[in-house]
Amino acid sequence: VNIPALVIEECSDGPETWTSGFPSCIPMSSIMWGLVVGLTPLGAWAGSLFSGVVADRFGRKRILMINNAFFVAGALLSSTSTSIVQLGVGRFVSGIGCGVASNLVSTYNSEAATVRSRGFLGGFQQLMILFGLFLSQVVSIGLSAAPLWRVLFSISAGLAIFQTLVLFFVPESPKFLAKRGRMEESQAALQRLRAGMDISLEFEDLVAVLDTRAASAAIPPPTLWQVLSGKTEVDLRHLVFSVLFLMMSQQWSGAKGVMFYSTEILSSTFHLTTSEKQHIPSIAQLLTLGIGAIGAVAVIIGMNILDKAGRRTVLIVSSLSTSICAALIVIGSKLDLGPLVATAMYLFNLVFQSGVGFIPYLSASELLPYNVLGSISGLAASVNCLTLFIVSFTFPILDNALGPYLFTPFIATNFITFLFGVFLMPEAKGKPVSQVVAEYQGPVRVVARPFASLISARPQKQTTPTGKSHV
Repeated sequence: VNIPALVIEECSDGPETWTSGFPSCIPMSSIMWGLVVGLTPLGAWAGSLFSGVVADRFGRKRILMINNAFFVAGALLSSTSTSIVQLGVGRFVSGIGCGVASNLVSTYNSEAATVRSRGFLGGFQQLMILFGLFLSQVVSIGLSAAPLWRVLFSISAGLAIFQTLVLFFVPESPKFLAKRGRMEESQAALQRLRAGMDISLEFEDLVAVLDTRAASAAIPPPTLWQVLSGKTEVDLRHLVFSVLFLMMSQQWSGAKGVMFYSTEILSSTFHLTTSEKQHIPSIAQLLTLGIGAIGAVAVIIGMNILDKAGRRTVLIVSSLSTSICAALIVIGSKLDLGPLVATAMYLFNLVFQSGVGFIPYLSASELLPYNVLGSISGLAASVNCLTLFIVSFTFPILDNALGPYLFTPFIATNFITFLFGVFLMPEAKGKPVSQVVAEYQGPVRVVARPFASLISARPQKQTTPTGKSHV
């Protein structure tokens, strides 16, 4: 909804007219538009709450196929909307599909991938999300005018139907099938995923791991409250806090504000007239297209440096750089320098997506033991979606209240993420989960002292027998 936003909410393509029972636009205040935009992440939060439970019962593939019904229903509601309420409901329903798909695709990838390719697939999933956003923006350029934005919203229904058909040719997760005791089907599914390869050892390892977990299943897993309060055999409070903080900080960075509202921000920054806004594509829409493209490039950069530099180092550099870019956006807005604002927004998305944007998605599986992974992952997904809803809803309100200082709060939030990286961030590079847990178990505390080496290296005063000190 970024590129056609002004056409829908402000009727920038001309006065509201009705054709065949449908209005050319749905005029609303910026606050209502923020709510409509925010209903998608709120729906994603709702979808994330039940997706894991139903997928464990009915399978990853089957639920992904059924989940496409949410995308079809949401697309139909949005594309035929005649009121703010219907448009909002359509976005909420589509959001449910997004929440379910996001969780289950991550789960399927981790269960179907080889050990060597898991990290790559984690970054590749984020890359495909950004690539999809970029393609949607490309299509939006040609379908932003009234009433073509309705066609734009309906496209996702066709894509969902196509995805359902494609999933018929995708094997179910081998791990899910083995957990259900369907060993022959599990082995066949794994062989399809490893075409032409000998899977005997891998399948034996899969069965052995499941047998070990089944043997330990007699011991009930700790409750969520026990984990959060540190009343478990191993105190996981610092690691749990780290996962939850990372998932929250990803959304409070302001990046989604750039992705959702860049067209409106840039239209205001470049003082576009009504006629210039009606000219599609406008300069604001073209610049928005570039912001989406640079995000995909950034993920590729991050994927290549993450295992070399380490998660903590990449997070520190990314969050500090994002904070600096937010400051540049404020400076450019205050001085009315449109090119500076546009450049800073490009750099903002580049440095964010190369680190802060996708590291949180890796945190739970790298920092938490298996017996608490499900409960904390669900909580983390909820925190992530709710934070996104709050940011999406309040962004237009902050815009009206702060004007050129809109990104000032995000200077602070990204700097807080930087401080977390410097002092609290666990490093999981090249370590198994058991080693990470052993190193960082305990309450929330400072685990890294970046200036300790400098202090220890400072020359110390020594006292001579005569009582005089020297260095």
